Amino acid sequence: MTGIASPNTIAAIANLIGDTTRANMLCALMGGQALTAGELSRGAGVTPQTGSEHLAKMVDANLLTTVKQGRHRYYRLASAQVAHGIDALMSIAAAGPKRHHPIGPKEKDMRLARSCYDHIAGRLAVAMADSLSGRGHILLSDEGALVTEQGKAFLVDFGIDLNDGTRSKRPLCRTCLDWSERRHHVAGHVGTALFQRTLDLGWVTRRTDSRALRITPAGDKGFRDIFCLPAEWREG
Repeated sequence: MTGIASPNTIAAIANLIGDTTRANMLCALMGGQALTAGELSRGAGVTPQTGSEHLAKMVDANLLTTVKQGRHRYYRLASAQVAHGIDALMSIAAAGPKRHHPIGPKEKDMRLARSCYDHIAGRLAVAMADSLSGRGHILLSDEGALVTEQGKAFLVDFGIDLNDGTRSKRPLCRTCLDWSERRHHVAGHVGTALFQRTLDLGWVTRRTDSRALRITPAGDKGFRDIFCLPAEWREG
């Protein structure tokens, strides 16, 4: 998915994403986990046959990729670039006409902390970005993010191998506009590594029914002690 796309190609991709069933499937995969055709079809409210037809179209368009494990075939977003595009559309949609139902408990959990493909999003991610920026570890701007020497030392002490980022084509650190907070959080290799490290430490855990993340008691303490999050960070 490199180079300059023609208007016809842009329109074709927009048409694929614009279908409600396919949009539901893409949003379900924003949690970063691979799902079967059956799981995606049930979540989108369509039959397995109809779901498979939609999935095949998105695979052909390089929006999705498949992974075979035993007798099962799993689907996931084809790249971080696709995830960033979906997340950008979520931000645009969130700023559009308010035609949705009032926010309920599940949405509140999503706003607090959720997975955004391969990194953390929501109020927690914004609070972490504020902390890293305020302490001089990361320089944030609308154009991107830069890890300072002080920040590199902090991340290494936290257990993150920054050399992994230098071997990847992905940016070491970039910003992502949070669709619920309308402010930037950290993405790129650093964002992915922070997410994985907090999972490994048991600070956050995934949920099977939602992209929302559970913050454990150990996480409450760790985010306060290591990232110096203010006591009222949950309130935004």
